[in-house]
Amino acid sequence: MSTAWLIARDELRMMVRNRLAMIGMGLLLLLTLTAVVSAWAHQRGIAELRARHAQAAEAAFDAQPDRHPHRMVHYGTFIFRPLGPLAAFDPGVDAFTGNSMFLEGHRQNTANFGDVRQSSLLIRFGQLTPAFVLQVIAPLLLIFLGYGVLARETEQGTLRVLMLQGARRWQVVGGKLLALGLVALIAGAPAMIGLVAMARQPGALTLPMLAIAAGYAAYLALWTILIVVVSGFVRRGRDALLALTALWTVSTILLPRAAADLASAAVPLANRLQSDVAIARDLRAMGDSHNPDDPHFAAFKQSVLDRHGVSRVEDLPLNYKGIVAIEGERMTSSLFNRYAAASHAAQARQNAYVDRIGLLSPAIALRSLSMAAAGTDLEGHRRFLDQAEAYRYALVQRLNAMQAQAVRFADDTATDADADRRKRVSASHWQAAPDFRFVAPDGATLAGAALPGLAVVLGWLVLALAALGLVTRRLGARR
Repeated sequence: MSTAWLIARDELRMMVRNRLAMIGMGLLLLLTLTAVVSAWAHQRGIAELRARHAQAAEAAFDAQPDRHPHRMVHYGTFIFRPLGPLAAFDPGVDAFTGNSMFLEGHRQNTANFGDVRQSSLLIRFGQLTPAFVLQVIAPLLLIFLGYGVLARETEQGTLRVLMLQGARRWQVVGGKLLALGLVALIAGAPAMIGLVAMARQPGALTLPMLAIAAGYAAYLALWTILIVVVSGFVRRGRDALLALTALWTVSTILLPRAAADLASAAVPLANRLQSDVAIARDLRAMGDSHNPDDPHFAAFKQSVLDRHGVSRVEDLPLNYKGIVAIEGERMTSSLFNRYAAASHAAQARQNAYVDRIGLLSPAIALRSLSMAAAGTDLEGHRRFLDQAEAYRYALVQRLNAMQAQAVRFADDTATDADADRRKRVSASHWQAAPDFRFVAPDGATLAGAALPGLAVVLGWLVLALAALGLVTRRLGARR
């Protein structure tokens, strides 16, 4: 049996004898299992609830009777953001961004009903998910279990005894590292088993799952090495515990929080009220389709008449009110898209700012990696918003075209008692409209988005290995 393994076995035996260590390990395993089960059940419940509400909204839209197409434009419909299987492992920003949208003409609404607004403030600290347990709690347990692996030997004078008995420096360090690594493996096993179980659901993708597994494995390995490094640099276990606790606090608690605040200060983001006021101002400047003297729509009207070779809107082969509705929706949607693009660009700059700060904290990089691979990051939410807006615009323009083609201009402007009946079109037209279906990205796209975060974590791992080599060379030297 190798010397390193003997040292590792002795270290593990010492951990087993420590009741507090065993209680801590048991609690971590129980907490991880609870997180896996509760997160999975929560995700499946949310997915079923959203699917049920989506079906109800689709049925309500299709059940509308014969009516004027423009009334259907304002009636609108609700859509809901579906969750991928890996969202149970890391729900990401879903609790903060909202999960449903109301689609209607002339407006581009935001997502609503985020879990944070309906839950206690505790959810803002962190949801109990496998990702949260591995990112925050597992490193803390490893610190309390391993802070003295080398410092204790130095403090008690047993390190020189080991080396006098023939143990080499790398064998001592390797044995301690092996023991703590086995503990880290046990700590992360329940979450990884849960990840595999989640990935076996329909629609799960292999590449994102592998990216998540690789990221968390590298993260736990990083903490294992850092604990051994710090324990080897100091002479007393108490100093190692203080240094490692400070490192954990800064990297997993303070820096992620500070990064978000610094990004918000560096890249201001307009709030909803500011955006609505700016949009309303620009809408007034764009023109009023109901004002016959409006310069834009007066010129638009003349261009339509010239295109069809007539002098009056009554002589057009299409309903002019429907044509104006199409043009108005095109103009307002382009304005909404411009503001949305500006908001997305600002958020992207904020994320880039956080990512740069993430070079100082592997926890930030791991969180970015985890959310990107699970499809629950801000880019995943934007993907939903973009598809929702494309669907909204196509649906509204379909109804506007229906008004232009299926409703006569004379009937649309008539005021007699029977005019309302003549303006209606068959309900089969909106029943034939396609329902919203979110197109999820493929596995390569999600895994590719996780690569920058994985690269940062691996970079930290390389630095930690270099520091471990330095500690190994100076181990046992007089200080």
